Amino acid sequence: MTQTISTPIDVDLADLLDDLAPDRGIWIDGRGRAAADGAAFHVEDPATLDTIAPVADGGPAEAAAAVDAAATAFPGWAATPARGRSEVLRRAFELMIADRERLAALISWENGKALDDARAEVTYAAEFFRWFAEEAVRTEGEYGAAPNGGARTVVTHRPVGVAALVTPWNFPAAMATRKIGPALAAGCTVVLKPARETPLTALAIARILQAAGLPRGVVNVVPTTRSAETVTTWLDDPRVRKISFTGSTSVGRTLLKQAANRIVNSSMELGGNAPFVVTEDADLGKAVAGAMIAKFRNAGQACTAANRFYVHADVVDEFVALFGAAIEALRVGPAFAEGTQLGPLVNGKAVADVTRLVEEAVAAGARTTHRGTVPAVGHFYPPTLLTQVAPDAAILSEEVFGPVAPVVVWSDEAELLRWVNSTPYGLAAYVYAGNLQRALRLGEAIEAGMVGVNRGIVSDPSAPFGGVKESGLGREGGRAGIREFQETQYLSVDWP
Repeated sequence: MTQTISTPIDVDLADLLDDLAPDRGIWIDGRGRAAADGAAFHVEDPATLDTIAPVADGGPAEAAAAVDAAATAFPGWAATPARGRSEVLRRAFELMIADRERLAALISWENGKALDDARAEVTYAAEFFRWFAEEAVRTEGEYGAAPNGGARTVVTHRPVGVAALVTPWNFPAAMATRKIGPALAAGCTVVLKPARETPLTALAIARILQAAGLPRGVVNVVPTTRSAETVTTWLDDPRVRKISFTGSTSVGRTLLKQAANRIVNSSMELGGNAPFVVTEDADLGKAVAGAMIAKFRNAGQACTAANRFYVHADVVDEFVALFGAAIEALRVGPAFAEGTQLGPLVNGKAVADVTRLVEEAVAAGARTTHRGTVPAVGHFYPPTLLTQVAPDAAILSEEVFGPVAPVVVWSDEAELLRWVNSTPYGLAAYVYAGNLQRALRLGEAIEAGMVGVNRGIVSDPSAPFGGVKESGLGREGGRAGIREFQETQYLSVDWP
């Protein structure tokens, strides 16, 4: 039975759940259905540990049916004029913004993040639909003479085909729209597997797209606990020509190996281990404000989250005092409690993983100087500041997917850069410095796909999001985003 829950906003969660009909939550060809074998799984509220609802649990049969629908819809959608695709995406943007409070409540309910974080995510997620509505009509091509004469070359771009999208739980709306938006703009059709922890938001987005005028079968959603079987079904199907995955590097490696069997076009947004560098001439007030965003947005459960804080020896004491006070002032609790700034982690395993990392760090000599307080019930972990962390401490080599900030002291810039670049990851980084040229020089020397310069956030729909090294392949967002879902073709025209 669905829990009864009150919210500080005017949203009836029971009505919202009825609209989604999650027991028929496998969305194929514009309709919801139950699993053929009757399987279902339960979505949990990570703040209260109550069950939200049972959701239809898809498997290989539903995965294959989703590809059937997407492949049938592909020729018509690919042939739809760019303006038509653009208008569907623009209407989807408008519908998401109009329904922001309900979507934010849904995200907070199944994900646990604070309502303000959820509202920001809805706005950010909707922007991908608006951005790619605009990119859809900016069709680019080339025309030119062959250097040796005798021919003219016409270069064009066309949709790659059916795209399989696999998204994580930490940003259930934004990670879906960041992939769906460019896929639809390019003319691709989609099969989407959302994370089992947060399938409801994906179902809401599918319904919004249908209300925006998207033809049936263009976007299909398969919630499942049988992730490996579902995605393998897609990667083994010759009609699927694209895989776009956001998640751990270990899973990304497995998917790339599978994609190699059929040479499937692949985009991978994988793990991160972002450094946050503070120089001796940085504005410490701004650096702490940026650190609070970079570290504690979504309770630290972000691939772009600052995981390693490198603070110059001349300012480390003052920075720690300011940062620690801000951490202790954080209001931690359920999303629907008034004033909550930091919600729970997504599940018990996440809490256990963060607990292990902190305990090992303390055993190795780190010191817990500041810590917040958390409720007794729920998957909460207190926001924590660690000091006296050695540059080679184990906690610095793993992605800390939680609200923990380890601080390392530095004084030599060359040594700092060796420490910063010692990780196999290279997604995001942050640099706070008073001298802008120095900040840019440091940013360019850091091996990362994105660097926030005197700014605690790097994500923007208009910018190419992605990493280097083991943090992934390809880019999402920006002008590069649509190219990930297109193939380049050229026509060589005889020209005597």
